[in-house]
Amino acid sequence: MLKIGVLGAGHLGKIHLRLLQQSDKYELVGFYDPNQENAEKVSKEFGYKHFSTIATLIHAVDVIDIVTPTLSHYKCAKVAIKSGKHVFIEKPISNTVEEAEEIIALAKEYKVKGQVGHVERFNPAFIATKNMIENPMFIEAHRLAEFNPRGTDVPVVLDLMIHDIDAILSVVKSKVKNISASGVSVISDTPDIANARIEFENGCVANLTASRISMKNMRKSRFFQKDAYISVDFLEKKCEVVKMKDAPEVPGDFDMILQNAEGVKKQIYFSNPDVEQNNAILDELESFADAIINDTEPIVTLEQATEALRVAYQIIDCFKK
Repeated sequence: MLKIGVLGAGHLGKIHLRLLQQSDKYELVGFYDPNQENAEKVSKEFGYKHFSTIATLIHAVDVIDIVTPTLSHYKCAKVAIKSGKHVFIEKPISNTVEEAEEIIALAKEYKVKGQVGHVERFNPAFIATKNMIENPMFIEAHRLAEFNPRGTDVPVVLDLMIHDIDAILSVVKSKVKNISASGVSVISDTPDIANARIEFENGCVANLTASRISMKNMRKSRFFQKDAYISVDFLEKKCEVVKMKDAPEVPGDFDMILQNAEGVKKQIYFSNPDVEQNNAILDELESFADAIINDTEPIVTLEQATEALRVAYQIIDCFKK
């Protein structure tokens, strides 16, 4: 079992601590939180060992799980990597693309592995459909959330939309060609609702909307490709696939047939792929353990997370223009 320590015991940090305690692949050594009062409370309530400094925790483990505010990701990752420790970093990888690129360079120099917590890659509905998403040409993503003061220290693009940016970049095998976007600040100093249009070199277009001031929660993406439409509900963990094939010569009574203006007939098939329920956060953490033990590439690499951050900042730059 890999010895792991957690930096940060806030809302998400406590979830990571609980799951790591249950894991068969990690031995949870303890945690560090700069807020002494919170650290003592978490330690007393759950029994996790609290370390008084980052350095002592890093020294005691093989892997560091960074669940601190985004502004401190770079500093924490740098110290851990320079101590020869593997790092799991919550999304986004860091506060700036420059910091992210330096994390990549350090990980290569010190020969350690890194993974970033883009948890939607482990969403069972996305996993169930990912192999069916082939060369999508139009993608629509909606990620709407009710207001929560936690997370408003960053624009909604870095808080919410980055989940969909990463998922889309993982299925579109083409470079970004052009980005246009608009955002509105309603109750925060940074945009609370944003829309972005990402155009790729292969002609694919992705239209993303993210809001943290909605009346209801929604996390849906739809992928349109030749002869297929795939819908993924990340929140409800459901998916639907609609495929079109050439219609049979003699259709059955209940076959759904469409005919276009040229007279070409297509039969429509509906399917709901099996979605195996899981704990996505535990799965992402344990997949990182597998990558370390087997010396394989993590599922969400530092490079991929940096690319998602780069696109996110290109979207934010559009707001300024």
